[in-house]
Amino acid sequence: MLSDRRLEVLRAIVQDYVGTEEPVGSKALTERHRLGVSPATVRNDMAVLEDEGYIAQPHTSAGRIPTDKGYRLFVDRLAGVKPLSTPERRAIQNFLDGAVDLDDVVGRTVRLLAQLTRQVAVVQYPSLTRSTVRHVELLSLAPARLMLVLITDTGRVEQRLVDCQTPFADTSLADLRARLNSRVVGRRFTDVPPLVKDLPESFENEDRVTVKAVLDTLLETLVEEAEERLMIGGTANLTRFGHDFPLTIRPVLEALEEQVVLLKLLGEANESGMAVKIGHENAYEGLNSTSVVSVGYGSGGEAVAKLGVVGPTRMDYPGTMGAVRAVARYVGQILAES
Repeated sequence: MLSDRRLEVLRAIVQDYVGTEEPVGSKALTERHRLGVSPATVRNDMAVLEDEGYIAQPHTSAGRIPTDKGYRLFVDRLAGVKPLSTPERRAIQNFLDGAVDLDDVVGRTVRLLAQLTRQVAVVQYPSLTRSTVRHVELLSLAPARLMLVLITDTGRVEQRLVDCQTPFADTSLADLRARLNSRVVGRRFTDVPPLVKDLPESFENEDRVTVKAVLDTLLETLVEEAEERLMIGGTANLTRFGHDFPLTIRPVLEALEEQVVLLKLLGEANESGMAVKIGHENAYEGLNSTSVVSVGYGSGGEAVAKLGVVGPTRMDYPGTMGAVRAVARYVGQILAES
């Protein structure tokens, strides 16, 4: 266990390195921070921290920089989540309140996170497997063509065309709409198939083929949309951190193009707590020089998806964690009110 004084030295090293981008020496620490000890004592503490693997010396006769292990300890024990100011919170709310639909919410969230943190922002769309049906609308476009509109509790809207073998009367359409909604509204998508399985038998023979076509389209929509979707923004922000990546930024950019990689980085969508993965804790080798800060968001206290940021390990963790958490809360409120 490190002493409180050595923890304070580590805190000062992380803060200075993140702020200045330069390796930190003992003299600079004693000048910038009220550590209450001499430079010689600080040097001794830094030697212990280096022996324990919390800091490293990148070049001969240079100062020290935090290692992944050092950042981990900083995040776990030393870094509180920095709250956003009142103007920042108001700006977030005003920006997100202007969204007109789910795509707009996700797009605005990505831009907002990238601007607030100056990192790469990643937002996962709410998963249909964790969503419930708000409404199913059926519209007649022509005597033998219908449109099925599926609306979720998270504001997601899916539209599909249904071609019928024979014309479908408006009275039959209204009847199907009512019966379908009575069975599936408020239900999770995963529960829908058995709830509508026997619905065709409740209609006249001449309507059953069309009813079955509508149900097939509905169930196909659930299968198609089970695949997770992501939106990413702010990739250009990485160009500001070229010197933070040991060899080249290319592996990072390649990793960010892989949706499967990003989904694994964000973690399970139903995990609502804050998660911080640092450097080599990221399983994908191309992202070993990055950190990922993510959190779940959703309505009613249940996480339906994740959002977060990817940036270099030399990151303002308290500020980034505060921004990610605040944005997630506002997005959850919007979904709850939509």
